[in-house]
Amino acid sequence: MNSECLDVKYMLEWYLTAGVDETLGEVPFAAQTEKHQERTVPEIVKKIQEKSPPQPQEDERRAITALAQATIDACKNAREMCAGAKTLDELRAMVEAFDGCALKLTATKTVFGGGNPKAKVMFIGEAPGADEDRAGIPFVGRSGMLLDKIITAAGMKRDEVYITNVLPWRPPGNRTPTTAEVAICLPFLKRQIELVEPEILVLLGGSAANALLENEDSISKMRGKWMEYKTSAGKLIPVMATFHPAYLLRNVGQKAKIWVDFIRLKKKIL
Repeated sequence: MNSECLDVKYMLEWYLTAGVDETLGEVPFAAQTEKHQERTVPEIVKKIQEKSPPQPQEDERRAITALAQATIDACKNAREMCAGAKTLDELRAMVEAFDGCALKLTATKTVFGGGNPKAKVMFIGEAPGADEDRAGIPFVGRSGMLLDKIITAAGMKRDEVYITNVLPWRPPGNRTPTTAEVAICLPFLKRQIELVEPEILVLLGGSAANALLENEDSISKMRGKWMEYKTSAGKLIPVMATFHPAYLLRNVGQKAKIWVDFIRLKKKIL
């Protein structure tokens, strides 16, 4: 039963206890049909209960519990593996050997981060697309070409920065990753950040920002201001969230805003 039905049910039960046993109707007077229909409070409570979704059976509960436990175990395994990675190459090998995320089964290649391993600026997207899945390299399709132009306009070169994604595997059909998939893959991203030790993080798109900053704010609300990401060692890294290049390809009119963001990035670097 959802929370709204529960609130109504408890309110009506309180009225019963208080001695109220009749109501004029279920809808406002002005919205009633020609014939007035009276219903007693017990009848309304019964109707609400009848509309409540059925409770899951024992087998369904066990299946849900098993899935949740598998996700918890996969997250734990990912964190433990990452802790032992001393270099990006070691971490890459661990990610490629990891079998705790079902996305790996449908992906063509593991798309690990790439670029300068000691970059000052680290760019983070959500997940690989079709082009990246085929090449095994982040941001190589149309989005990557646009990102390259933006990076150049900010006075940098692609081989001077580090580029990666929250997920190293492409979700089927480019669908939005599930919360469980993000949770399982997040330790690999966080370890990349710790190994690269960038001075600035640029989060491309709301999904990447939500995952790393652990919030539910829209990208429109987050962009335009500097935020901070705290590593496991307690280091604070300035964060700029901006639009994903793929979004800009669909919404050309928003390009001016990302240019403003990267001007701010350029000033921050200097």
